[in-house]
Amino acid sequence: MKDQNCGYCMRGELLDRFGIYVCDLSVSTLILFKEQSHPGRCIVAYKDHVSEIVNISDAERDAFFADVNRAAKAIHAVFHPDKLNYGAYGDTGCHLHMHLVPKYKDGFEWGGVFEMNPGKVFLKDEEYAEIIEKLKAAL
Repeated sequence: MKDQNCGYCMRGELLDRFGIYVCDLSVSTLILFKEQSHPGRCIVAYKDHVSEIVNISDAERDAFFADVNRAAKAIHAVFHPDKLNYGAYGDTGCHLHMHLVPKYKDGFEWGGVFEMNPGKVFLKDEEYAEIIEKLKAAL
């Protein structure tokens, strides 16, 4: 089930506004968040357009969290954060997804809640490509 107005479902221009497709995981998609104030920030989005974790079966939930764990391990391997924050929001988007936000003791917003889109750090296309290749290798 797909929503024609959802970047996670449709990809393309809708996704390009905030993220870059990395790869498909078992029941979800790994997306690199374009705004990189937190180096390595990614999103794991469930394969179907469902709003809540209670809308999927226990087995699907377990597979989704296994994908989140797999992505988290890759982020840790590539970026070595001091802590990884996990955020599950979607008041307006209503597509089950989780933000994986690396935090660094000497970095941006350490000790506080991360901003959804601080709009401070954007990279060159080749820098995004390098991150994506490193994440894929670590998966």
